[in-house]
Order: sequence, then structure tokens, then C-alpha cells
Amino acid sequence: MTVHSKILLPLRGRVGIRSFSTSRARYQTAPLPSRKPVGAFRGGVFGFLAGSVAAGASVYYYILGEYRVSNEMLSGDISALQSATIKLQSYITELETKVDQLHKKK
Repeated sequence: MTVHSKILLPLRGRVGIRSFSTSRARYQTAPLPSRKPVGAFRGGVFGFLAGSVAAGASVYYYILGEYRVSNEMLSGDISALQSATIKLQSYITELETKVDQLHKKK
């Protein structure tokens, strides 16, 4: 007998048949609970809400920054207007006193 025939001797008549061995305990265990997949609708809604929240938050902070800048500019303009009105009032009072003095001299 050759080495080749000694190797193939136990496989005589079963060539081409695959043999699988599994234990009976494997068949008796309960299947693992399957994870519920996230559907396209729920994923789409979640993505839409997440994007809307992110966009809303970014717009809120942008508008809040613009509001602060405009508020500071407005406060500066108001203070400049107040100082100008105070100066104008002082000039008007000086002018009125000078006019009154001129009318008294005549």
C-alpha cells in the first residue's frame, strides 16, 4: 500500500461528503435577543432633530453676539448724543444770557 492510499482509505465511499459535528447543547440554547435595528424613519427624525438643534444653537449664539455688538454701539451713540445735547444746552444758556445783557444795556 502506498502512502496516498493509506490516507484515503478511511474516506472510501465518502469522498465529497462533508461531515460537521455539533453538540446537542448548542441546539438547545435559546437564541440571543436580536437588537432592534434603528429604522430609516426613526434615524431620519433623529438626524433632523439633531441638525435642527445644532443649527438653532449656532444661530442663537450668532444673533446674541450681534445683539451685544449693536447694543454697545447704540450705547456709545447715546452717550455721544447726551454729551452733545449737554454742550448745546450750555451754549444756548450762554447765548440767552448774552442776549439778555444786550437788551438791558439798550
